[in-house]
Amino acid sequence: MTRAAGLDRLTAFLANEGGEYAGSRNFDRGPEARSTTSALSPYLRRRLITEAEVVAAAASAFGDEGAEKFVSEVFWRTYFKGHLETHPAVWTDYLSLASEGHERLTAEPGLRRIYEAAVEGRSGIDCFDAWASELVETGWLHNHARMWFASIWIFTLRLPWSLGAEFFMRHLVDGDPASNTLSWRWVAGLHTRGKHYVARAENIRRYTDGRFDPVGLDEYPDALDEPMPPREMPLPLADPVPDGEIALLLHLDDLHPESLPLGTARVAQIGGLIAHADGASDRVKAADEAAMADALVRAEAYFGCAVGHADSGWADSLPVVTAWAPVGPSAMALPEGCRRMRRTWDKAAWPLANRGYSRMRKAIPKLL
Repeated sequence: MTRAAGLDRLTAFLANEGGEYAGSRNFDRGPEARSTTSALSPYLRRRLITEAEVVAAAASAFGDEGAEKFVSEVFWRTYFKGHLETHPAVWTDYLSLASEGHERLTAEPGLRRIYEAAVEGRSGIDCFDAWASELVETGWLHNHARMWFASIWIFTLRLPWSLGAEFFMRHLVDGDPASNTLSWRWVAGLHTRGKHYVARAENIRRYTDGRFDPVGLDEYPDALDEPMPPREMPLPLADPVPDGEIALLLHLDDLHPESLPLGTARVAQIGGLIAHADGASDRVKAADEAAMADALVRAEAYFGCAVGHADSGWADSLPVVTAWAPVGPSAMALPEGCRRMRRTWDKAAWPLANRGYSRMRKAIPKLL
């Protein structure tokens, strides 16, 4: 998991799948087939490559019109992050609901049996079981399969959505707190109240090229509801970057230190902070650690100073500066007093993410 690998994947996507992306991206042809999506999300999630450079490369390769669908999908990631920043209770509520879900599994043997069968790929629903196994074995699922899986989990198996979101976060190598949590809520009908995503057998047959023929799906469920939607909060302010020497702290949400807006600050020391998702699989942990190691090597070469892991005393009394960590494990682990800067991309886009996605989508030309 390195920046070089992300750039190689971007080059391959532009040369191959990119030209067919708009028409083929909804097809899940299986793990052995050529991808119909960009497969860039593990690198974007950690910002080994940035949204700005990916969007610019796509526009250069296909023109504004030809790249429009792909660019819109990149902005979905930005939208989810901005929405979670303005609705942080979504994250804390998810953590609480997941904890309550585990308590229910202990207290309700029937629910526990359904849950264990689901995560072990023994539900009896052919596509769902294949996707559960693929997720655990590879750390990856096609985006359309993620939506079908979440819908079946919630509406057919009647399992708590928070436990499904947690299952994804444990295993997805691109597991992103904002995209994952809000996508599960969207499928459930909580993000856009009353508008849920329903997995239908005909749709699954069509977009998996007939690989699956699921039976027993609840195709006419009601959306989930909640007593009170999470409150909108003002977008938190970023901190100014001080002049003079600083200690730069890297975290898993932003691993391209070469492009950080540091102004006149001089990086004198660099540290890395790894905060895995709770219960992360060995594959996810290995990807996180490889990504951080790559970023520290690049940062050392770029800034010409000592690097290491951010343990106690690492900053030598220098002011600690870091890229903005969106709501999630990295933000929760940041040391007290750390100054958080915000990239121009996020500064421009996040204020448009407090409602539905359409507002941001309409603004994409201006944002670019």
